Amino acid sequence: MPAIESAWTLLVFWAAAGYLLGSVPFGLVITRVFGLGDLRAIGSGNIGATNVLRTGSKSAAAATLILDSGKGAAAVLLARGLAGEDAAQIAGLCAFLGHCFPVWLRFQGGKGVATFLGTLLALAWPVGLAACATWLATAAIARISSLSALVAAVLSPLWAALLGRGETVALAAALAVVVLWRHRENIARMRAGTEPRIGRRRGG
Repeated sequence: MPAIESAWTLLVFWAAAGYLLGSVPFGLVITRVFGLGDLRAIGSGNIGATNVLRTGSKSAAAATLILDSGKGAAAVLLARGLAGEDAAQIAGLCAFLGHCFPVWLRFQGGKGVATFLGTLLALAWPVGLAACATWLATAAIARISSLSALVAAVLSPLWAALLGRGETVALAAALAVVVLWRHRENIARMRAGTEPRIGRRRGG
């Protein structure tokens, strides 16, 4: 973590602003705008881009991916520009938590992968790029979206350390723990050999 230099009231403000921005359920909004129905009744019921793809609309899934990653990045960049690096990390963390636990959906949100990547890209773009490359490489080999997310999350603190971004290691580790927790059902299915591969329209 960077040195805490901002006033606690300012940090509380950016924590709240980051959470509210992150809690916007773009997957639900996009599928309704596209006339695809209630996303929570489709596939795994998750509000992220992977489940949006199960509706058969690649454009809706792409829009969800961009917006979910963008809200994490926006929280970081706004806080950094108007307050400082300490506020940026807190805003990014809270945007991620807002996506995973949105108050508007009774704290039943997404698994946070896109917001996790967007947050990292804005905080330390080399680390974010390394995490994205890890996701893509794992997806190309294993064809399992959840496994790609888990590998990218677990390796992100290592990438931060190796790339000389020590101030990002702790946050990357905290985000990775939440990603692992949100994917606990996927982990159980992978152990049972029942986790669907990329391209299938049903599953978690």
